[in-house]
Amino acid sequence: MKKKPMYLHRAADGSAARIKRGYDAKFRATQAYRKTLPDMMEAAHDAIQGANVPIQQVGIHNFKLPLKYRTKGGKILTLETSVTGTVSLEAELKGINMSRIMRTFYDHKDEVTTGEWMGKVLRNYLRKIDSKDARLKIVFSYPLVRPSLRSGLEGYQFYNVAFEGVMTHDGVYRRFIHFDFVYSSACPCSAELSEHARDQRGVYTVPHSQRSKARITIEEAPGKKIWIEDVHRLCLNALQTETQVMVKREDEQAFAELNGAYLKFVEDAARLLYKEFDADKRIADFRIACSHLESLHSHDAVSVICKGVAGGFKADFMDFGSLLC
Repeated sequence: MKKKPMYLHRAADGSAARIKRGYDAKFRATQAYRKTLPDMMEAAHDAIQGANVPIQQVGIHNFKLPLKYRTKGGKILTLETSVTGTVSLEAELKGINMSRIMRTFYDHKDEVTTGEWMGKVLRNYLRKIDSKDARLKIVFSYPLVRPSLRSGLEGYQFYNVAFEGVMTHDGVYRRFIHFDFVYSSACPCSAELSEHARDQRGVYTVPHSQRSKARITIEEAPGKKIWIEDVHRLCLNALQTETQVMVKREDEQAFAELNGAYLKFVEDAARLLYKEFDADKRIADFRIACSHLESLHSHDAVSVICKGVAGGFKADFMDFGSLLC
């Protein structure tokens, strides 16, 4: 059988590959060489495929880097952060230079992450990419030391947090905080029925409760500053039954008592959180989504509530699958 030639590998008959492969580690690109490199941004208008329409968001998602965060107590934490950065794209442009978004972050990676920092990053990559609108979201896990209820132990609780910033073509900058709070929810109905069984028939029962999660999204009032620790405290004040980290037997007993003292339906959780966040003048607007991962049912109980500001958040959250915990 006649041996077929190979393009990238040596053929069975020993003949060399038609295309030579190799990497020149010594090669250095000069400025003159860089100017000769093809640039898709300079492609002709007919290079655009599909409909000749603008794209509202295009960019990069989930690139990681360590960013610095200042705690309310003044300590600086360096946390692994997932970044999503997007801009708008006009109809006559084929694409954007996505690496410029990432490089913008690296220009500011040693600064402390704040709402003002996000605004600066947005303005910078809007300018570099020559776009009209930009959006930025950074996601990280924020540690807080939490005490046990009675034993005096302490442990780290980690909270899923996201900062989001939006810069529009008219120069308006809005920033949001997303915060996940995990708590226990003991069912008021189940508790009543359990006590009824014990009182009427002497039957020992265990009322059902479940691990639950609230996702808080807030927009700070102009000129105001709210810390992650403050958002956590508002959640704790509202719901009381945050899941525990370090426990001994006295802590487990205390947690059972705490759940008995603060029974709650998912409707109660939404209203309790609303009361706390509505009273804080640092918060211009908010949306709260709660999910109780039922131990009685094979489905979850959910609720969504918003402050009700004209032109603000709507109670349109439907991504309850992201509230599994």
